Amino acid sequence: MDVILPIFSQRLKQLRRDRKITQKAMAELLGKTERHYQAIEAGCINVPATQLIFLAGYFQTSVDYLLGLSDQR
Repeated sequence: MDVILPIFSQRLKQLRRDRKITQKAMAELLGKTERHYQAIEAGCINVPATQLIFLAGYFQTSVDYLLGLSDQR
């Protein structure tokens, strides 16, 4: 059973906006369609662990922050 964490979607969206990156650019970075990436930010689908780790590195933050386990960026 997948558990979708709304905080992940919110934090991912905020990090993207802070860096002024488009959803299309993020989709290309992840090798996904723009629609797929939009669904991630909308909290409709989860990302695999490998993409979660990639996103944490890309945004220079921790997986714990992305998942809402820590408030420290």
